[in-house]
Amino acid sequence: MNFLISGGTGFIGNYISKSLHEKGHHTYILTRNPKTNLNTDHTTYINYNYPVEELPMMEAVINLAGESLFGYWSAKKKSDIINSRLEATNHMIDMIKNMKTKPNVFISGSAVGFYGISEDLIFTESTTEVGKDFLAEVTVKWEEAAQQAERLGIRTVYARFGIVLGNEGSLPLMSLPVKMLAGGKIGSGEQWMSWVHVEDAVKLIEHCIFHSQLHGPVNITAPNPKRNKEFMKILSKSLKRPYWVRTPSTLIHATIGEMGQLITKGQYVLPQKALENGFEFTYPELKDALGEIAKSQKK
Repeated sequence: MNFLISGGTGFIGNYISKSLHEKGHHTYILTRNPKTNLNTDHTTYINYNYPVEELPMMEAVINLAGESLFGYWSAKKKSDIINSRLEATNHMIDMIKNMKTKPNVFISGSAVGFYGISEDLIFTESTTEVGKDFLAEVTVKWEEAAQQAERLGIRTVYARFGIVLGNEGSLPLMSLPVKMLAGGKIGSGEQWMSWVHVEDAVKLIEHCIFHSQLHGPVNITAPNPKRNKEFMKILSKSLKRPYWVRTPSTLIHATIGEMGQLITKGQYVLPQKALENGFEFTYPELKDALGEIAKSQKK
């Protein structure tokens, strides 16, 4: 089968592409600089102006492109975060419109930021109330753009990613103070962290592709969120480092501004649809997820 992926050269996109290759599928990766990548028997890199009529039938279109959230959230950075996601999504929709044979499913990236921030509420895909912060605004607009695929009659999944753990992404940044012997809870430590191992994130995306009953929002998170103080304690243990220095929220926000909410605030999100549809997590527990990642770094 063939799959079209935007954001396919990023952290999660790379893992998805590799997993599909291992199952004998072919991925077409949308990139602004296809000539800087080498095509293989399983991968073809194409630019955003590639003639759609020359593409084979796509089983699924997977939309993961967007400006990184990391960096100081200036007015320009915020604009880039939103606009990059809307532009990529709208472009993917235009490509789908011009396909003679439409894909069976459109998987569009989103985030658990949709739900907003809370230390005591539990969020599932049944939660319809939207948060009131910047990240909630981003995810709402992102999902609204992706709804165009639904109106074309294509099964559409909004993949609401939590904190994806692996050798790339946010974990290396979170691990840095721990490795420097300054690991400890951040702020109050009471904020929830809804995490998922990258292998489970990929498996769950594939589960969404091949299970036609899944549509609408799907939380890409493990079933056992942790408070920050527990998360950092388990991370310190997996890295064999002490857990003792608290990092004040004021220091985080003074250093990186509003982006600090990614670290100092959170939400408790459960993958209700995954569990109800028979999905089995390889790493349902944080201890095992971080242990595997730490082990892989030693190889």
